[in-house]
Amino acid sequence: MFTKYRSYKEIKKLTTPVDIGRRNVLKGAALAGAGTIAASATMLQTINDGAKAQGEPIPVGGGNPITGMAASDGLEFMRGLDMACEEINEWGGILGRPVEPHHEDTKSMSADDVVPAFNRLVDRHNCHAIFSGYNIGSQNAEYEVVADAGIIFMNMNTLLQHHDMILGDPERYFSCFQSDPAEYWYSPGYLKMISWLRDTGRWTPRNNKIAILSGSLPYSIVIAEGINELAPEYGWEIAFPVELVATPTNEWGPALQKVREADPAAIVNTHFIAPEIAACQNQFMQNPTNSLMYYQYGPILRAFSDIAQENSVGVMASILLATLRDERGFAYDAKYRSMFGEDSTPAAGLQTYGMMHHYAIAASLAGGTGEPGNFEQNKRIAEFLIRTTYRSPGGTFILHPEWQAAVPYPDATNDPTLGMPHLYYQIQDWQSTDRALIAPEPYAVDDFILPPWMS
Repeated sequence: MFTKYRSYKEIKKLTTPVDIGRRNVLKGAALAGAGTIAASATMLQTINDGAKAQGEPIPVGGGNPITGMAASDGLEFMRGLDMACEEINEWGGILGRPVEPHHEDTKSMSADDVVPAFNRLVDRHNCHAIFSGYNIGSQNAEYEVVADAGIIFMNMNTLLQHHDMILGDPERYFSCFQSDPAEYWYSPGYLKMISWLRDTGRWTPRNNKIAILSGSLPYSIVIAEGINELAPEYGWEIAFPVELVATPTNEWGPALQKVREADPAAIVNTHFIAPEIAACQNQFMQNPTNSLMYYQYGPILRAFSDIAQENSVGVMASILLATLRDERGFAYDAKYRSMFGEDSTPAAGLQTYGMMHHYAIAASLAGGTGEPGNFEQNKRIAEFLIRTTYRSPGGTFILHPEWQAAVPYPDATNDPTLGMPHLYYQIQDWQSTDRALIAPEPYAVDDFILPPWMS
């Protein structure tokens, strides 16, 4: 029923060099033919030099779950791509040609839904590139569609399976990029974060036990088992074997009963669908233990606090791409909400927004986009994607030349300029769409608070 988990040693082979430094990044970038290029949105304006976007539009595709269990995310992915295309066109398009987004619904995110959606983007809309926030459940079947077409595909599936595919056949999958790090990195990242809370005196755990719940998707299992295996290295004890819960579900009672019996200092739920884990939080609060509560990703979304409401205050979550609390991040957030409403989630939309901008810059530097079948031009774009470090409102997009995936900070590099920041949030005002950013430095701007059920 559940995927087989690979050991830490096996995973490490797919994520080396783990302590990636500046020298390694520059060496890897040289494999693409030249040194790295630092870029931001202003580079596109400079390249176009005042030219206006006109002529035949360049079709680009969004393959996202607009309906189904991940629809709250899918809507934001669609919005982020639309916003990026609008901005790119305002700044002159890609070498003077406007970009035109086309959207197809991947629904359940299974291969049966994802593959036809991607085929339509290629065959019906002739898309030169495709962007996805995530399609968890397809087992990367969409990679075959874009590999056959030879077009650029950028996603944030957050799957270690991406590393398997790229390292297994880099020539076939030259055009496939995972613009965030694999889910594996959430495991050591979480342990570093709660150990930092403990070691700096921000939180004094009454014991050293962690209880781990997981949904049944491979994404969730990899994170859960990673925490399970690595916890002793950080001085933690696992309260009981990972409790696997068949998802989708809104019933967490039996799993929470095991948690209450173990009475751990910290609880992790690696399922990520906002409405379902909000139900878990409501059920936890019927009889809470004196434990820190962390959920994977979902609490970042407004949908989580809309359901859990005051029960959500104190909950923690993390994401490997979200808007930073700086001038660029604030400007992006304000514009996004002005376009899509105060209840929208800019952090989710940032995924496709950032990828589209990264692609537009790389395609412009490469001399233009490549339609389906134009392998030669799309290989040039792929090279420039690896060579170009894009500074988005959410931090650094830098793609490892061997993984063709993002490098995380501080999980894989100690240099924040060379990695995508792994940001930790806490809900401190459930009625606000803003989440308190509590870690890591130098990005943290808010203080961690003890959850009210622990005070």
